[in-house]
Amino acid sequence: MLPYLSPEAPFAILLMLAAAAMIFKPLRAWRRSLVNTGVFFAACLVGDLLAGLLDGLLAPTALRWLRELAVFGEGLAVIRYAGLALFEVVLPRLRMHISGILADILVIVGYIAWGFLRLNLAGVEFTHLFATSAVLTAVLAISMQDTLGNLLGGLALQMDNSLEIGDWIEIGDVSGKVSDIQWRYTAIVTRNGERVVIPNSHLMKNRYVVVCNPRQAVPQQRRLIDFNVDLSVPPARVTRAVLDDIQTARIANVSLSPAPICLLHAFGDGYAQYQLRYWLIDPGPDDITDSDVRHHVLASLQREGIRLAVGDQTIHLVQENKAHREEVRNRELKRRVGAISRIDLFARLSEAEQEDLARRLINAPFARGDVLFRQGDVAHWLYIIASGEAEAWWTPPDGGPQRLIDTRGPGNVFGELGLMTGAPRRSTVVAITDVEAYRLDKASLEHILRARPELAEGISVILEKRRLRFAALEQGHADGSLDQRSSVRADASALGKKIREFFGL
Repeated sequence: MLPYLSPEAPFAILLMLAAAAMIFKPLRAWRRSLVNTGVFFAACLVGDLLAGLLDGLLAPTALRWLRELAVFGEGLAVIRYAGLALFEVVLPRLRMHISGILADILVIVGYIAWGFLRLNLAGVEFTHLFATSAVLTAVLAISMQDTLGNLLGGLALQMDNSLEIGDWIEIGDVSGKVSDIQWRYTAIVTRNGERVVIPNSHLMKNRYVVVCNPRQAVPQQRRLIDFNVDLSVPPARVTRAVLDDIQTARIANVSLSPAPICLLHAFGDGYAQYQLRYWLIDPGPDDITDSDVRHHVLASLQREGIRLAVGDQTIHLVQENKAHREEVRNRELKRRVGAISRIDLFARLSEAEQEDLARRLINAPFARGDVLFRQGDVAHWLYIIASGEAEAWWTPPDGGPQRLIDTRGPGNVFGELGLMTGAPRRSTVVAITDVEAYRLDKASLEHILRARPELAEGISVILEKRRLRFAALEQGHADGSLDQRSSVRADASALGKKIREFFGL
């Protein structure tokens, strides 16, 4: 017993101190609210103390009600701290979680039970109280329809697990991630960072779409990308080109399980409409991922020489200036010759031969993450890089982890050894940036070699140096040892013979 305080005060003080020790450190974000509750508890203790100090100086009835109110306030503060300690600290440490709305309701029930207990101890007749409160309850229920609807709606959402924090939903023209579910509202954070507050009663009365949640068998969102191609292009060629790219490219936020699919979706005026369907891992950056996927679709179609189509229209245009068209062609030819002239394989070609070779190049753009070719593939062409960078990765025969063996940029070539000898590709080459490249096939290179057979010898020496360097990198050794350099000419002679045989020279 403490002097001048009620018999309940010591227990209340002990419970408050114990609860405060449990919650003040873990619940730092609640510090302001906790301090306010502590101040309220201290004020109630002061009222309790005044009731004891003024005993005999004021009317007993007034002092009695002052003490009852003080004790009632002390109990409210204790229930508040105890509820936070139980639901926010103890249960999470035991890996038991209940919804925030249910925790709030249980605390409110505790407040009500404590109020009835104090009224009972104060000698209040409950028969008269209930008769009066029935009318009051009816009035409150009518005036607080929306509030009660929000409370019951939030409780229903939590109880049936139809909506949880972290779900992506769409309701009307609002789409975003559920960040909070309170007794009155549900908060959604949109992709623009806006926090939209929706009353729970509105969610219960209207239809909303759960775009993505962890409880789904496939916790991703499916996206649709439409594009049009001329009717003259076989559908199998279009779908194969797009899927080969999307399924092998390293595109951030694109899930490969379930696998993307490409469908012939519809027909328009002079074109076929295709639809690429793929799955997002994270629905947040949807527009960014759609843009990356469209980038890859366009690059894959351009590599195959397939142009996107538009509806057929009859438009009368003034004939384009012939000089302008010739200027565009010359500018592109000059760019190709510049790319060829920087490559040591073609350094011995004359200017006219380089120009002839440049006319035979085929434009082959790649988006970042695209695979130029794979280890073990049959070599049908080589790639000349005009801009961007690509990496060569080698997979050991025993199936060990891939090893990076080379990175090449503008003015470099990939796939030359396979094209010149017919050997399978020795590495997998992946674009690490957007790459503008030109493709050179066997027939175009054969045209040059038949006119200049002696070029095969010079090319074979360069290729042999690259082959030895490749072999050294595969084995994890430093290249360019004395023995390797001394054997280049002998091996180059054998390689030159193989080149001549492969091209029938």
